[in-house]
Amino acid sequence: MNEDFLHYVWKYQLFSIENLKTSIKEPIVVSKVGLHNNNAGPDFLNAQIHINNQHWIGNVEIHLKSSDWYLHNHEMDANYDAVILHVVWEEDATVFMKDNTPLPTLILKDYVLNSALKNYQNLFSSEQRWIPCEKEINTIDGFILENWKERLFFERLERKSTAMKLLLETNKNDFEAVLFQLLAKNFGLKVNGDAFLQLSSSFDFSILRKVRFDENKLAALLFGQAGFLEESIEEVYHQKLKAEYQYLKHKYQIEPIAKNVFSFFRMRPNNFPTIRIAQLSSLYHLHQNLFSKIIEIKDLQGFYNLFSIQVNLFWKTHYNFEKESKLSPKKLTKSFVDLLIINTILPLKFLYQKNRGGVQESDFLDLLKNIKSEKNSIITRFDTIGVKSKNSYETQSFLELKNNYCAKKRCLQCAIGKSILGR
Repeated sequence: MNEDFLHYVWKYQLFSIENLKTSIKEPIVVSKVGLHNNNAGPDFLNAQIHINNQHWIGNVEIHLKSSDWYLHNHEMDANYDAVILHVVWEEDATVFMKDNTPLPTLILKDYVLNSALKNYQNLFSSEQRWIPCEKEINTIDGFILENWKERLFFERLERKSTAMKLLLETNKNDFEAVLFQLLAKNFGLKVNGDAFLQLSSSFDFSILRKVRFDENKLAALLFGQAGFLEESIEEVYHQKLKAEYQYLKHKYQIEPIAKNVFSFFRMRPNNFPTIRIAQLSSLYHLHQNLFSKIIEIKDLQGFYNLFSIQVNLFWKTHYNFEKESKLSPKKLTKSFVDLLIINTILPLKFLYQKNRGGVQESDFLDLLKNIKSEKNSIITRFDTIGVKSKNSYETQSFLELKNNYCAKKRCLQCAIGKSILGR
């Protein structure tokens, strides 16, 4: 038995209200269950209850066992002086008020509806399940599910943007600087993400603003700070960037990060950190005010056009500074741009709109509904239990559902779980 379940039963009155009595057989009539309190203090505030034909207005406290009142030291806390009813699953001790009279107690297990208890036991069964409701999720009303997916999507956006808020404060509310750091992290993908974030944070963004008009200076700054210009290589392009970097290093008093933080192991050549740095350099050379442009774009094709870049001619025939390879354009793929939109652009845009005082929710929904479903182990598993995703809006919702609700057994805060329990 879970105390959250008792909260849920009380809040939605999933108990027989006929002949409701306290533990000492005084009749109870619940007019208002009260306001669910998620902060410190009693569980439900300002309830209205008739106990033994007397009308009371006050608070309700809920426990699995009545002795929990003393276990939690409520008798020492003035916040609990206005409790008018103690709701418990079982009474194993008498709780006394300050005037030494017993606190009216409702033993909930005597009144809980069998259907609610059975649904709860099924949902929290000890049977091994990938998610608690995997046998019932396909029976949920479509209207409830659609509304919940939208709520999940914006919860995910909110959580991502909250993490970005700290980065924004560190960068003195410079959205352009934060965008650069977050894009860099995403250019590194999962394997090199932290290394790319370290690279983008190793110098002040104002330096990039000054050098980005010159393609070679910008490339020298990024490759130099990444540690790829520390070696002596005979390649002319490498030597040119190295000389340029030595000048920038002295002028701006910057130091490179360790080259060995970047991984090439078991990576596809197009994902090599050298190629991703070259693409990032070309992007910022082409677009001088990238964040401003991102804010203006609302359609998917607009983003594809924005990220349609050409790498320097050298990188079209190289994957590193030493060995020449077959000619290939090394453009950013649409699937890669989709990842940038999902993981960086939309959360940052959401934060920007919040800071401006209003979120245009349709901007985010319309865009994500036009991006193909993501492919990962969680989405594949949802697919096997019959929950199909039509687009990235739905995959983002289901990722939030799995990671922040199912994995934490937060069924009683989930619309799907509530729907099952309320049957």
